[in-house]
Amino acid sequence: MITETYHLSKTNPDVTLTAYIADTYEGAHHRAVLVIPGGGYRLCAYREGEPYALEFLARGYCTFVLHYSVMGAAYHPTQLIEASAAMKLIKDNAEHFYIDPNSVFVIGSSAGGHLAAMLGTMWNDSRIYDAVDMPFGYNKPVGMILCYPVISSGEKAHVDSFRKLLGEKFGDEQAMKEVSLEYRVTENTVPAFIWHTATDNCVPVENSLMFAQALAEKKIPFELHVFPSGSHGMSLCQKNLDSQNEYNAAWIRECEHWMDTLDPISN
Repeated sequence: MITETYHLSKTNPDVTLTAYIADTYEGAHHRAVLVIPGGGYRLCAYREGEPYALEFLARGYCTFVLHYSVMGAAYHPTQLIEASAAMKLIKDNAEHFYIDPNSVFVIGSSAGGHLAAMLGTMWNDSRIYDAVDMPFGYNKPVGMILCYPVISSGEKAHVDSFRKLLGEKFGDEQAMKEVSLEYRVTENTVPAFIWHTATDNCVPVENSLMFAQALAEKKIPFELHVFPSGSHGMSLCQKNLDSQNEYNAAWIRECEHWMDTLDPISN
């Protein structure tokens, strides 16, 4: 394994993309996963960053962990632009990373799930292309994996995530609705794998249910798993991450099956 870290912002040195490159060979074309950690837009949580990267690396993917602007360093749409810049870097260097540029997934957890879902629903936002010089659709992932995601800014919102994301615009009706992603699903939205726990007392499961309903209404393919119990932020559901739950840990296996079904050519 090789790791390389790249800086994505000229103004914020904390915005980085760390690549985990599989041992490979000339002519290989691995699939790739952009990993977006959670943390309520206050921080980028380790347990939803490198552990995910290493798990998918062991399953044959090249992985990339994004550390994006948090804690008021920048506000929406900056984080969406940073995620798009990360996708551009990954695809621009596909030959170096030995990946298939047409087979790049995104995974995000909690607030990172919100950012991943923004990329999956709002990849065509014109503000991205004003900031990042790339072909239209270059930042579009082949599919999005959302782990107990923040979705709605409404009654079931994780309020602090939206406060950190929007800054002074928090509470503005138009700004709040723009980042309430059950309203952003269109026929251009990418397929989704979603998992949550019914007992999540931080980001209510209704966030995933509302998003799945929106996907269903637009006939966007999705797979949804709601596990009967478990706290928020379970990550890989492993003992070393203080979240051991053998039953819920099945999400990673089911996710890989979904990825294989969605992207069979590269598999």
